[in-house]
Amino acid sequence: MRYCYAPEELARSQSLTGGHRQEYLCGRFAAKEAVLKALGRGLLQGIAPHDIVIGRGPEGAPRVELRAAAGKAAPLVTVTVSITHKGSGVAAVALATCRAPQEATGEADKNSDGSRTP
Repeated sequence: MRYCYAPEELARSQSLTGGHRQEYLCGRFAAKEAVLKALGRGLLQGIAPHDIVIGRGPEGAPRVELRAAAGKAAPLVTVTVSITHKGSGVAAVALATCRAPQEATGEADKNSDGSRTP
């Protein structure tokens, strides 16, 4: 479990009961595998699944955070993911898009006076 899931994902799963916990974990695993494929990697090819964190954005949509080896392997990449559940089936799709180097450092968010745009 610790190899596949980040600590916050495991903590969230502990708050779920019954089939919701299994659905949550299966959805996260499918999303992590989809992210690996979008990055051109497979499972056990240099990126541990726990380095790909599938969180939730403010609107509830899945949000991808690439940590440690995943972040180093794709420093200029933003990944979006969609997860779907139907009965006992789970599927996920991920899309990787390249950012300009200044976006990765936050330079694109700077105003002419050096302040950052919120």
